Amino acid sequence: MFDYFKGEITTLSTKSNNRCSIVLEVNQIGYEIQIPSRLFRELSTRQSADNQEHIAKIAIYTHLQIREEKPILYGFISSAERDLFRQLIEVNSVGTQTAVNLIDTLGIEDLVRSIVTADIRSLTKTPGVGQKTAERIALELKTKLSQWKQIVGVTTTTNSPIPALAILEDLELTLLALGYTKNEIEQAVSILSQDLQLLKNTRLEEWLKRAIAILSD
Repeated sequence: MFDYFKGEITTLSTKSNNRCSIVLEVNQIGYEIQIPSRLFRELSTRQSADNQEHIAKIAIYTHLQIREEKPILYGFISSAERDLFRQLIEVNSVGTQTAVNLIDTLGIEDLVRSIVTADIRSLTKTPGVGQKTAERIALELKTKLSQWKQIVGVTTTTNSPIPALAILEDLELTLLALGYTKNEIEQAVSILSQDLQLLKNTRLEEWLKRAIAILSD
């Protein structure tokens, strides 16, 4: 319904449950929008630095959620963040607050990297995200996000380089053919993705050998 709003931020506030929100004034109408805490801190810093009551002319990309007949606007600093949020809430058992927490805790680049590489350990750093939820997120979104991040131009340059997606896909197909279950494969990939040396290796044979060693323990 709404893609983005552009206007002045008149109010920055936090609620008792630590959820952050702003009031964005657009054409003399104030819209209350819930935002990630990292964006809240950035806006608060900007406001203090400028020593101004209002933050002028900022675009906030929004998602409208209707819950128990009560509309809630969620806001993000970029369309990529907002679109990632929408991908996350399509996963079973991932609610809007969990999706916000994931973006808040990891940031968009590390979050996409963690999902694409099935880095369960990183995903579970997020409050409210346990092992099963992290595995479900990786399983359902890994392929979607590997394609999506190229379309929207999200980079994932971190200290942990991402192996070619084709290697991971070939590894999974090979392990499936050997009789391992999806759950076993996801766990093995998660462990392997923590090995910085292996992440630089593009030889399927090495990945397969290491995966079988883990699955055989």
